Order: sequence, then structure tokens, then C-alpha cells
Amino acid sequence: MESSSESNSRSPLRKFALILFVAGLTIFAGACKKKVAAVPPAPTPPAPAPAAPTVKLTASPEFITTGQSSTLSWTSENATKLDLEPAVGNVQPSGSTTVSPTTSTTYTITVSGPGGNAVDTVRVTVAPAAAPQPSGPSATLEELFNRDVKDAFFDFNQADIRADAREALTQTAEFLRAHPDVKVTVEGHCDERGSLEYNLGLGQRRANAAKQFLVSLGITEDRMSTMSWGKEHPFCTEHDETCWQQNRRAHFVMAH
Repeated sequence: MESSSESNSRSPLRKFALILFVAGLTIFAGACKKKVAAVPPAPTPPAPAPAAPTVKLTASPEFITTGQSSTLSWTSENATKLDLEPAVGNVQPSGSTTVSPTTSTTYTITVSGPGGNAVDTVRVTVAPAAAPQPSGPSATLEELFNRDVKDAFFDFNQADIRADAREALTQTAEFLRAHPDVKVTVEGHCDERGSLEYNLGLGQRRANAAKQFLVSLGITEDRMSTMSWGKEHPFCTEHDETCWQQNRRAHFVMAH
């Protein structure tokens, strides 16, 4: 049996061992815990890009005679600065203005904003006013037809109505409006290049294009018939571009 002195000497050793044991458990438990990584803050989304500006320009009417006026109208979105040329200048984001050009004029509106730039154009075609009737004996209807009805000319291998053809057809429409009883045949012609079959088709497309343009100016379809001569009835027989240009046309013949 142990003596009391031995028991008393061991008591501090036991307490010290117990403290070391508890400390070891604490360190071990702390080491076993997972370290949770800090979540970085979400990045700030970039600001949306400014919307691109848009603009639409129209003219009513697009075809006038000398001395008449046309109204330009426009609308825009996302535009802070608008400039309408020629001769108008800075304008509001939407509006209209009256113009009286003396010659055919292309109007251009240019807009800008935080999102960029935009442009739109419209052309006002001006045809000369009808010439005053000469004094003396009145001209016959056929003479007036030959004087006032203008052919439409085309680019090589094309049936699109170009700017000078628009002016010519506008004059022709003026004559037809002034003489509602007159009917016409619209003949399509081509230059000598290309096959007979191809040019017959191209000539027909040119005649149809001229007819439809006149319809857009208010001439009724029942007053116009179309046909194609292709390259079979040239107006000029030289073999060069000057001559070929004369043959690429929509020609008008008064129907009897």
C-alpha cells in the first residue's frame, strides 16, 4: 500500500499530464477543421452600351415641277444632334419642313448620339414646267407628244430606273395627265450586244419598269401596253458606247 507522501507527489504530475492531454486535443481538433476560403465579391457588370441612333427621312411628293414645293419629314431615335442638308441645318429629333428646289436635289440628314451616327437620304426630282404654247396655229396632238414625251434610258444590262430616267418619265407623266385620252405603247430596246433571246427579255423588263414608274406617278395601267424589240430596231447603228447608250431605252409610241 502506497504511502500518503507518494500519493501527494504524484498529484501535480497527473494534473500536468491532464493539461497537456487537453491542450493536445484542442490543437488536434483545430487542425482538423476545414479552412473556408473567403468568397470574393461578384464583379460589377459593365454598363450597357448606348443605343445606336436611327433616322428616317421622306419627301412628299418626291417628283415636282419647277416652282412647286415638297415636304421633308423625319423621325429619329437615340439622336442628340441632327443636321439636314442642303440649306436646312440643325433640326429637332422629329419634324418636317417645306423645300422648293429649282433642280433635282438629294437631301441628307445626319444624326449623332452617344451610340454613334446614322444617315438617311431622299431625292426630290424637279422636272421643268411645261413650256408655254407658242402663239399662232395650235400644235397638233402628235407634235405635242413628240415634244413632251421623253424616253427613259438605261445602264448596260440593267432595267433599273436611274435618276435621269426619273426626270424624263416625270415629264412624260405630265403630258399624259394633261391628255387623259392618249394611250401609249412602251417599247423596250437594247444595244447590239448579247443574244437575240436575252435582249428580248431585257427589253421587256425595261418596258415594264418604265410603265410601273408611270403607274407610281398616277397614270393608270389601262392607258399603257408594253412590248420588246430587243436589239432588232436600233436608233443608232455605230458600234461604240455613245451609240449603244441611245439604244438602251424605253421608247413611247402614241397608240392610235
